[in-house]
Amino acid sequence: MNDGLGPLLGALAELTRPNLLELSRRLGIARNTVHARLERLQRGGVIVGYEPVVRLDALGFGVLAFMTLEIAQGRESAAIDALTTIPEVLEVHKITGPGDLLCRVVAGSNEHLHAVIEAVLASPGVVRTTTTLALHSALNQMSPSAAAAAALSAVPFSRD
Repeated sequence: MNDGLGPLLGALAELTRPNLLELSRRLGIARNTVHARLERLQRGGVIVGYEPVVRLDALGFGVLAFMTLEIAQGRESAAIDALTTIPEVLEVHKITGPGDLLCRVVAGSNEHLHAVIEAVLASPGVVRTTTTLALHSALNQMSPSAAAAAALSAVPFSRD
């Protein structure tokens, strides 16, 4: 989906900021107080951005899957580094239990998901994957960043 949305989404990730005057009016407190509190939350790492909420299914990425990866001993860093270069891999978590890493991935079709799985398997240190498709998301409070959506918008795949 390379129709010019990537640069726009990327720019939104960098430029979107709250309107301090509007916030101060809504909250009934001074603008400088709102500014100081927001700055404190940002410095403390509580607030890490003000990006738009992006629905990837509306961008054509309607297939959601979770992958459990088994990693060769001593190869975790290399595997994670490689996974961060695959735009369809939205999250990577180190886990306990069967498997070493849990990834949340998206794709535009089952064929596209197959290509994503192959790319993950080609990553250094990845020995085995188990993939589970999400049929329906009853509760979803996590959205990808606008920067992640911008990277995905450049991924070519067949929407047939």
